[in-house]
Amino acid sequence: MKQPTGTLYGIGVGPGDPDLITLKAVKILNRVDVVFAAASTRNPHSLALSIARPHIPEATPVELLHFPMTRDRSATRRAWEANARRIVAVLESGRDAAFLTLGDSLTYSTFGYLMKRVQAEAPHIDVQTVPGITSYQAAASRLNTPLVEGEGSLMVVSGATGGGRLRSLSQKPETVVFLKAYRNLKDICAAIEESGLYPHCAAVKNCGQPNEEVVVDIEALCRQEPDYWTLIIARQDANHEPASE
Repeated sequence: MKQPTGTLYGIGVGPGDPDLITLKAVKILNRVDVVFAAASTRNPHSLALSIARPHIPEATPVELLHFPMTRDRSATRRAWEANARRIVAVLESGRDAAFLTLGDSLTYSTFGYLMKRVQAEAPHIDVQTVPGITSYQAAASRLNTPLVEGEGSLMVVSGATGGGRLRSLSQKPETVVFLKAYRNLKDICAAIEESGLYPHCAAVKNCGQPNEEVVVDIEALCRQEPDYWTLIIARQDANHEPASE
């Protein structure tokens, strides 16, 4: 009789505070056989693992999967495929595994890419995704500011290429969240200013982590050294009344 395969759980661990991980994720981490997390080939650190570590039993094996930080697509593809095969090998042995990812498991997430490769490698494998709290949800809570109200719209966009996406929109959303602002802070801030629509802007660096910093002066933020874990929330004036029942 063929041995049953294990289940892969993609777990979003939240933005940084270990208390913001979901109860469902904690229950799964307490019973899986192996925990995987992503790390750069340049160093062995995994922020997702450090967040989840308090919820992982000491006896549970933890394995870092290394991904190169490079623009070489062939090298990147080889790493994704090799890591997917490693996970499949564990699952094929009948063991359950969890893959940790920052924030939500399917929002700008490593797990989304990895899941596709695992499913391509072994379509019969059971994959279950556990959502997590995103950095922008936690940042809005930290700022005590609504993300969207009434009939307003919310746009979440990567800031990796600057403020071009906001500039390209003829109809601007009421709230814009720029994730991965990092090196493009100046261009993002310029795009916000050019629109003339967003008087309420704030940035949160390292949201939910011990070194968290809230910056309400965006111009001052642009004069600081860039920090990788930086997001910006830009809002128009909140004039929306709740819709009547």
